[in-house]
Amino acid sequence: MRPHTGLRPYLATALLARLAEEGMAVAVVMLAVHRTGSAAQGAFVLTAWMAPHVLVAPLTGALAERVRSARLFHSCGLGGLASGIAALAVLVGRVPLPVVLAVAALGGACGPVVTGGLSGLVARLVPEGPDRDRAYALDAATYNAVSVTGPALVSAVSALGSPGTAVALLSVSAACAAVLASTLPYGRSAAPVRASGEASGEGAVEGAGARTTLRADLAAGLATVWRVRELRAVTAATCLNSLGIGGLTTTAILLATELDRPDSGGLLMTAFAVGALAASLAVARWLRSFPARRLVSASLSGTGLVLAAASFAPSFAASSTASFAVLAVLFAVAGVFEGPLLSATLRIRAAHSPERVRAQVFTIGAGLKISAAACGSALVGLAASLPPPLLLLGIAAVHLAAALLHRLALPTTRTRPPHPPGGADAPDRRTAGAARSPHEPPRR
Repeated sequence: MRPHTGLRPYLATALLARLAEEGMAVAVVMLAVHRTGSAAQGAFVLTAWMAPHVLVAPLTGALAERVRSARLFHSCGLGGLASGIAALAVLVGRVPLPVVLAVAALGGACGPVVTGGLSGLVARLVPEGPDRDRAYALDAATYNAVSVTGPALVSAVSALGSPGTAVALLSVSAACAAVLASTLPYGRSAAPVRASGEASGEGAVEGAGARTTLRADLAAGLATVWRVRELRAVTAATCLNSLGIGGLTTTAILLATELDRPDSGGLLMTAFAVGALAASLAVARWLRSFPARRLVSASLSGTGLVLAAASFAPSFAASSTASFAVLAVLFAVAGVFEGPLLSATLRIRAAHSPERVRAQVFTIGAGLKISAAACGSALVGLAASLPPPLLLLGIAAVHLAAALLHRLALPTTRTRPPHPPGGADAPDRRTAGAARSPHEPPRR
């Protein structure tokens, strides 16, 4: 069996799991409104669902590397997600709020398995080189795909049935992902594991076979993200980018409302998501070997510039209809620039992470981005009285600042891959302490 034969079932697993996670952001609020008449409880439940991500993410990554059965770990994690969603489908609006919040927090604690945890498996399924770069681009495309289909599916099912039915359907999706996760070929890594003492990268342990404590593993993962400059640069830049993206949905709704189209804010975000999905697929097809660090800079700069242009659209268009049409086009173009960012981020994390802490690097990065997005949403909520174009210009400025931060935080000399061209940029011994052999599988 070829090492990458597990890619298709992996992508199906990721799609189903992330569809459930993405749909919850809409479904739980709709369910609260349906049963209680107020969105406040839905907002509280959603906050409780998202809050554990940043705290649980490092632990999830450390456990993923320590457990004897990766199959059991990921299946149970996704099963916990499915159980949490199913419980909320029954409990929201029917039991005291503290109970609902506790259940939401427990279910949300499984979230890092869906994001960084799953993405970290790609290196076990696909050999190093262009095929793996393509796999990361496709993995990134799953996020963009569910951002388009998740809210649409929830809205459609809620209209035909009820929000409770939509939440139950998301639970079924997560349960199917758990079943599929149990069929993935975890036992086959893309290359043999290094013998003890061969790797001594930053944040790595002395030997691949050395037994360490969970506390030491957690410290090693966090230290790797900080000490390896490529990882520190992309983590800082994407967190700042997520701060802007987190406020984009609310800003889009405010822009549409200002143009007398209060129900069309979702269309702007759909255009953004469709553009991002198209770009992710294009990267997987044509740009899979394009240097990852250059993709990061181009994505952040391009998104910022296009959103800055979009902030001026309402001032120059002849009518509100024309303004909205221009905004929709510019949001789609901004999405095209945003789309390659995640696949480039995944490639950098895989190439520059020592194998023993690679899962932590992926989950820590994902948890920080989700928390930054939540902060961005809160900031825009606090500043909602400002003119919407000014808010959008601020988000554009955040993206441009992220691009600048990434360039400043990168190593002064370009790192060279320790293997022939064809893969993601990888560290050399000067910058990452020989983080990885050319025959070892990178992971998030």
